[in-house]
Amino acid sequence: MMGYPGGNSPDLSSAEVVDFSVESGEARVRLKLKDGTVLEVKMEITNILRVGNDPNTGLPTYMIQSANIVRLVSCPKELRKAPVTRGAGPGAKPLPGFS
Repeated sequence: MMGYPGGNSPDLSSAEVVDFSVESGEARVRLKLKDGTVLEVKMEITNILRVGNDPNTGLPTYMIQSANIVRLVSCPKELRKAPVTRGAGPGAKPLPGFS
């Protein structure tokens, strides 16, 4: 997708929803953080809108709506904390089996 000319937002009042299908597999990015945690990130495309044409090139301009899905693959034991019961105030006790 190309940026919109001049950095202005496109007029969405005449935007057209474009149906799409995924042509190639699920692209996921696996990240290893400095603290040893491993995350996996996937972009899920929810909508594609055709918002007009670029006045300089005449090429169609699209807006893509997406959501990032983040999954914790692993993390070092020293970063983990015991979960506490819901609604518990200060001094709450960890759930059994997690201490």
